[in-house]
Amino acid sequence: MPGEDLQRAARPPERIQDMEELLEFLEGLNDSIDFESADDLVDGKRISSLDILAIISFIDDEYDIAVPAVEIVPKNFNSAKAIWEMIERLEDE
Repeated sequence: MPGEDLQRAARPPERIQDMEELLEFLEGLNDSIDFESADDLVDGKRISSLDILAIISFIDDEYDIAVPAVEIVPKNFNSAKAIWEMIERLEDE
């Protein structure tokens, strides 16, 4: 989408790389899901609770961010974008 290109251009290059690493990790969990467009990962039962634990572990390992229990809610894991926004929010805290 054209708007996404503008958003990507506005992000520093290292942030784009990190988002691409997140997408690559997610695709490794389940390559049948289009993580760039899916917005019902939890609500649609497309990822499991074990997948969420793997994502949380990835965030801790890759970004050195501990995801607090209060952040482990469906809205934060329904899409790659939501996961990324949570990472950015926690990184700023």
